[in-house]
Amino acid sequence: MSANSFDARAELAVGPRRFEIYRLDALQSRFDVARLPFSLKILLENLLRAEGNGSVGAADIEALARWDARAEPTAEIAFTPARVLLQDFTGVPVVVDLAAMRDAIGELGGDPAKINPLAPVELVIDHSVSVDVFGTADAFVRNAEREFERNAERYAFLRWGQGAFERFAVVPPDTGICHQVNLEYLARVVFVAEREGEPPLAYPDTLVGTDSHTTMVNGLGVLGWGVGGIEAEAAMLGQPMSMLLPQVVGFRLDGELREGATATDLVLTVTEMLRAKGVVGRFVEFFGPGLVTLPLADRATIGNMSPEFGSTCAIFPIDAETLRYLRFTGRAGEQVELVEAYAREQGLWHDEHSETPVYSDTLELDLGAVESSLAGPRRPQDRIPLSAAQARFREALPSFAGEQAGGAAVAVAGELAHGDVVIAAITSCTNTSNPSVMLAAGLLAKAAVERGLQRKPWVKTSLAPGSRVVTEYLDRAGLTEPLEALGFNLVGYGCTTCIGNSGPLPDEVSQAIGERDLAVAAVLSGNRNFEARIQSEVKMNYLASPPLVVAYAIAGTIDIDLTAEPLGEDRDGQPVYLRDLWPSSRAVADAVAGAVQSDMFRRSYAEVFDGDERWLSLEVPGGDRYAWGESTYVRRPPFFDAMTVEPAPPRDIAAARALALLGDSVTTDHISPAGSIRRDSPAGRYLQEHGVEPAQFNSYGARRGNHEVMMRGTFANVRLRNLLGGAGLPEGGFTRHLPDGEVMAIYDAAMRYAQEGVPLVVIGGKEYGSGSSRDWAAKGTSLLGVRAVIAESFERIHRSNLVGMGVLPLQFAPGESAASLGLSGAETYEIGGFAAPLAAGEHPRELTVSADGSSFRVRLRLDTPMEVEYYRHGGILPYVLRQLLSRA
Repeated sequence: MSANSFDARAELAVGPRRFEIYRLDALQSRFDVARLPFSLKILLENLLRAEGNGSVGAADIEALARWDARAEPTAEIAFTPARVLLQDFTGVPVVVDLAAMRDAIGELGGDPAKINPLAPVELVIDHSVSVDVFGTADAFVRNAEREFERNAERYAFLRWGQGAFERFAVVPPDTGICHQVNLEYLARVVFVAEREGEPPLAYPDTLVGTDSHTTMVNGLGVLGWGVGGIEAEAAMLGQPMSMLLPQVVGFRLDGELREGATATDLVLTVTEMLRAKGVVGRFVEFFGPGLVTLPLADRATIGNMSPEFGSTCAIFPIDAETLRYLRFTGRAGEQVELVEAYAREQGLWHDEHSETPVYSDTLELDLGAVESSLAGPRRPQDRIPLSAAQARFREALPSFAGEQAGGAAVAVAGELAHGDVVIAAITSCTNTSNPSVMLAAGLLAKAAVERGLQRKPWVKTSLAPGSRVVTEYLDRAGLTEPLEALGFNLVGYGCTTCIGNSGPLPDEVSQAIGERDLAVAAVLSGNRNFEARIQSEVKMNYLASPPLVVAYAIAGTIDIDLTAEPLGEDRDGQPVYLRDLWPSSRAVADAVAGAVQSDMFRRSYAEVFDGDERWLSLEVPGGDRYAWGESTYVRRPPFFDAMTVEPAPPRDIAAARALALLGDSVTTDHISPAGSIRRDSPAGRYLQEHGVEPAQFNSYGARRGNHEVMMRGTFANVRLRNLLGGAGLPEGGFTRHLPDGEVMAIYDAAMRYAQEGVPLVVIGGKEYGSGSSRDWAAKGTSLLGVRAVIAESFERIHRSNLVGMGVLPLQFAPGESAASLGLSGAETYEIGGFAAPLAAGEHPRELTVSADGSSFRVRLRLDTPMEVEYYRHGGILPYVLRQLLSRA
């Protein structure tokens, strides 16, 4: 069969320019590809182009062209993203691994120059700024200074990488959040590859990112999703991403949002519906007449929270609104013309005449039914109508505060009480990218200040926009001043509170919480509210729209019915209700029209890669191979130590012990090192042994380039509940060393087991590894000596990451669990019988696990032949390295 067996190459004329494209309708005479969902058409073009250069076969294309919407995913395809997006927390270890791979390939006799990104890679530094200073005019400047003081070594390392690696660009600190920068500037929608002696090649812009909320750009019609850092590294090095051809769920939108409803309320409703539907591992695609009523920012808000409802992506098609947004945000006119021409030519354009694609399943939402909501106190899918928020809080309180909670959480004599809001943060890419909710927050603040209302003194307030454009339009609308009057001063351009960089609480608030073991609350405009994520002292966390964040800062408590009770009293002693302050849809629309201007985007992104004086003055090492020193931030990882040219055959797992027995919904926040580093923790002890004082610990996220810190913080979350051996283990990162039963830190137990030559397993429940795409959740698991994880179900990214680190994901049979099988975790485990078939390039679908003589069957979650290869080689990176060596 020829390299171009489907004869799909064609020319596309856009004005005077000529592009080569791979036409999808070239297949229409043989397969009904016109019926395919928008997202699958993008994947089909990706395969056609790959077949054109010989990297995939015609069978892959036919499998997609014949897609059976109802069939369970079994067909494997190879996806080659056009580019890779990184943020600094996940990006630093990616660059660390690439630098270590250069060393390793050189030591094995290969050419270190082979370790270079083959696709464009853009890294945005957004995860490092913390809310140390708040509520003051100089909060942004002081937080930025502290950010550079803490992270100079990391930033210098990234600047070295920018010079050492090709096709690698870095957006410096204090610019914006990666997903908003991607949406407003980096995304192309249609990618153009210039070629010497040939016309440029045009194709859909696609990407993978090392942050789960990469899906935000789905709102722009760009197909992309979050992956682990190890998968991203493989993609950067030209390795196609193996994936099962997914089912696609169509989500029909009708009508339009009612008065007072926000994009946040909409996305919380969508999250609740899709979590209930069950879309893990599926694509979600939006269609229907309601699309035309949703501005691009609302679509991006929905796409952003795809990980919260579990889907791989949540995409909107290209239409007139897409083009309007591209023009408005300063994209070149020629690029916008290309996007429209390409989308129309390829059947990727959506308007009122478009046929509804075939979907695996559908559900529907009348936008007019969306009501004001928040979600919490610990999961994004737990939506609560605002009218029921107080009652739901009181129902949940005993599980956080015990019997002492009683009924209502009323403050006595002005003391802090259960349910008091101690953090109110306008933060995160989810909502700060959306002018309507940001300006609504400003308008509500303006109305509140005019009535004489103030925030409660115990509330730590912050404003962290996703880009500098937000600051400019708030200024232009005259809303910065009233927000600052309520304590919402600019604290930085980054993720801040949404990822746990909320900084310390004021001493008096922290002391009151500790002395009385209070269950206090945070309200934030973010996308995640898992336990211990936002701030270690805050037990209850609620997601809400920016205007509701302002309202709760004024109220000072969750224990209030904002639909019926006053927020406070005005200067004349009259009650002021939320309904008195809430801006009308017309007022918000007028503010957007008057304040948000196209020139803001052109100006903000004119020199986006340049950086300020602090960035440019960093001392940057030279050379193509990194000179590893004694840094406690960046160390050469052990992943390639003692690596051989040929992989060793997989080994059975014998006489293993369980390191942890965990329940349902254990997130990567529970597994991966995150947040602050405690002085008395294994990581804290390590840093002090290396001359780092506790005041200079920084966070786990900032030290992701040092495996010694990260492996010590794996499974160390203060809210982790290890059920191994029954009740009695302290909450946090503790376990029992067996068989003696001694209680110790999980890291310390893992190291003792390593000295004893004992392999380890982890046992989990449903939705194991949900949440952020934290690669260290898998890396740390592997470095602790865990050979397999046995769970009732896995979230997509974490399962893939485990395979990428050479850890076996094993799934209990349907209806079975550790509890139903009577497993306490104190057993000795045997897992075997798969080495020979794996070596032959095949793998069994099920394995038998023996636990102290009794046995049960588990499903082996190596889902594709490529994943079998990764596991055989000990992970993705050793596999890629050996592939590069073989091409020498």
